[in-house]
Amino acid sequence: MYETIDGCRSCGSAALKDVLSLGDVPLADALLSEADLKQTEKRFPLNVAFCEDCSLVQIRETVAPEILFDDDYPYFSSFLPAWVQHCRVNAEELIETRQLGHDSLVVEIASNDGYMLRNFHERGIPTLGIDPVPGPAAAAEKLGIPTLRRFFGAQLAEDLRAEQTAADVIIGNNVLAHVADLRGFVRGISTLLKSDGVAVIEVPYVRDLIDHCEFDSIYHEHLCYFSVTALNHLVTQYGLRLAEVRRLPTHGGSLRLFIEHGFEPSAQVRSLLDEESSAGLDSAAYYQNFASRVSTLQSELVTLLERLRSSGNSIAAYGAAAKGTTLLNASGVLAEHLDFVVDRNVHKHGRYMPGLQTPIYGTERLLAERPDYVLLLAWNFKDEIIQQQSEYLSQGGRFIVPVPELSIIDNRSWLSAAS
Repeated sequence: MYETIDGCRSCGSAALKDVLSLGDVPLADALLSEADLKQTEKRFPLNVAFCEDCSLVQIRETVAPEILFDDDYPYFSSFLPAWVQHCRVNAEELIETRQLGHDSLVVEIASNDGYMLRNFHERGIPTLGIDPVPGPAAAAEKLGIPTLRRFFGAQLAEDLRAEQTAADVIIGNNVLAHVADLRGFVRGISTLLKSDGVAVIEVPYVRDLIDHCEFDSIYHEHLCYFSVTALNHLVTQYGLRLAEVRRLPTHGGSLRLFIEHGFEPSAQVRSLLDEESSAGLDSAAYYQNFASRVSTLQSELVTLLERLRSSGNSIAAYGAAAKGTTLLNASGVLAEHLDFVVDRNVHKHGRYMPGLQTPIYGTERLLAERPDYVLLLAWNFKDEIIQQQSEYLSQGGRFIVPVPELSIIDNRSWLSAAS
């Protein structure tokens, strides 16, 4: 079912120092059917460690990808408007700067439902999606985007090159963190990428995770949490270099990497490496008080929910997302604390949250039920969600934002912040 690593996922070193334990938690995206409620739910340990040799932050447990990304995997990227727009802007920039056209090839790893590749496909630029999950892959194929239903790695890259397939652009949005065989994945990028091509990869930035106490971003699908330092160690092993790195606000803080063939990082990247070294990201000391800060935030959340419940308040939650599973289960939130969960993704409706078994409905339920408070599990899309639910807010509803610090937003505070 799962394996526990004894060596770093990037460099193989045994010098792993424990940073945080979140206990035994259910799989983050393993939403339950009504039939599942009668079964014993599987839980897995979730422990975070820091490699003292290459600076990679990683979880120690590896759950088999066939279990994580099975036929019921519910994540469809196109249900997130802000994310779709983010990717559209990225695609348009790549089309212009790389002068992509009918003789180019854009490959996306973990292409999901075609949310990204459709921007190239609609412009007549050849695309290839790679995604092993049947539901999202089928949605992409309906858009006319050819999709290989396989996991990406060194062998698949070699198979494609043997078929004379090579990529001008390789895209990987929030997939590198999901990969158990990091070295095979990066070797595959090096193999598939043309000599003058670029790989554009987005990953969660560990500095934001630590600084903003984003412990709910840690779950079994996310095996690694990256610094520029750790990424530089990783890519240079396979004849690749970091040509550019951009910090992004998405998903609570991310990095966009521009990776090319070569060995030396650019001057801009060297500056970021120096900045991280000065801040201490390459030292275990940087991470030593993370666990105590997480514990404090978890305790504050449970205390608030219990106080509100004891005062007779109704409480719902917004966002049946993976991070919500970690937040609720690792914090000790109980089923009795929440009445229901809402989400825009229709594939999640009629299911139940892992662990708490709280039912999931469409977002219209908020106006129908008008709970006193809504716990914002998808806090990384806070502004978009609150704007969408402005009617609920104007009718006296309040949002609880759990991360990076516990706060409550009502209509007055929202309008004040917006003015």
